Amino acid sequence: MQNGKARTEKKTFSRETSVSIDIQSDPAIIWKLLTTAQEYPRWNPTVISIEGVIAKGNKIKLKSALDPKRVFKLQVKEMEDGKKLVWGDGMGTRIYTLKGNGRGITNLAMSEKIGGLMFPLFASQIPSFDGSFEQFALALKKEAESIQSLSK
Repeated sequence: MQNGKARTEKKTFSRETSVSIDIQSDPAIIWKLLTTAQEYPRWNPTVISIEGVIAKGNKIKLKSALDPKRVFKLQVKEMEDGKKLVWGDGMGTRIYTLKGNGRGITNLAMSEKIGGLMFPLFASQIPSFDGSFEQFALALKKEAESIQSLSK
């Protein structure tokens, strides 16, 4: 799970994918990238578009490179400024957490759990998130570190 390698745990009624990566950047830079919807497609190859404002209680529409024909209608469930962002729908929840070490490194952890009683019926049709999660983590790291180096 550490340093950009995704891990997936499969169960009968759910699947959880997670990734964690250390980024040489201030948490505020990473937070701004995570919460500025219209910027996602510029730096993130896993997202085609996000419509809406990423703020607690708001609904956003996300198009993923994994399933470009589908629009995911998500609710921003939780936001703890600079630390935690949670969004999801009836089938799944994605959680982003940031932890700075006080020495210029911030750890980003991202996980998504999908599932429910009907999950076994269509689980085989859902693509693996591992590659997408790894791409996302590396793209976020690259963009945040680039912004950080420009601000010095």
